[in-house]
Amino acid sequence: MTNSDNENSFISHLVELRKRLIHSFIFLFIFFIVSYYFAEYIYGFLVEPYSNAVKNDGFERRLIFTALQETFLTYIKVSFFAAFFVTCPFILMQIWKFIAPGLYKHEKSAILPYLILTPFLFFLGGILVYYLIMPLAIKFFLSFESTGINTNLPIQLEAKVNEYLSLIMKLIFAFGLSFQLPVILSLLARVGVVDSKFLKERRKYVVVIIFAAAAILTPPDPVTQIGLAIPLLILYELSIYSVNIIEKKAKNNA
Repeated sequence: MTNSDNENSFISHLVELRKRLIHSFIFLFIFFIVSYYFAEYIYGFLVEPYSNAVKNDGFERRLIFTALQETFLTYIKVSFFAAFFVTCPFILMQIWKFIAPGLYKHEKSAILPYLILTPFLFFLGGILVYYLIMPLAIKFFLSFESTGINTNLPIQLEAKVNEYLSLIMKLIFAFGLSFQLPVILSLLARVGVVDSKFLKERRKYVVVIIFAAAAILTPPDPVTQIGLAIPLLILYELSIYSVNIIEKKAKNNA
């Protein structure tokens, strides 16, 4: 193949990549507009863990905003968050369509399950935050409220809309990305970077790293930190099991 052919091939790949990126951005923008139209409903969905946690607790609860533009900017954030969530599988499909033509049949069959597993694990992390971690964290933080008997003045939460929604969206992204651990370790095992023996021998170091990462990615409270660390430890053990399966298949095919 001549230099001219190589250059043409490279340019065609860039054109193809640009086309895939444009399709992804268009899809994201369309769903952003749709999400903004339904932003109030999405907002209500994200606020539900808080409203359920404080229901019938004897206080008149509300979410406040302290800047004129805060609610508008919050709706923008919520809309982009929802649009990204919806378009994530489509973006992965575009990535797959870009790399698939250059792969052999056995390579396609090896990578395709990971493209399916990646959004599934991301959604699983988000579900864990929404239905378990956030309600527990809210109740934990609210336990520090005071009626004022011992403090002269009552201590009561007046949560800001922007801060609450930023917290829950940050946690969903943190859990969703952290739940990609089995995918990352399995891919590293396929290319020979790690093996099951390596993962088993470094288990004690991984425990420390996971708890340190959980402390960085979550608010400074034990509920969310433990809530992230324990699933990651379970996923790490499942990763060792999946790497074992990959190694056995590689030996059988050898």
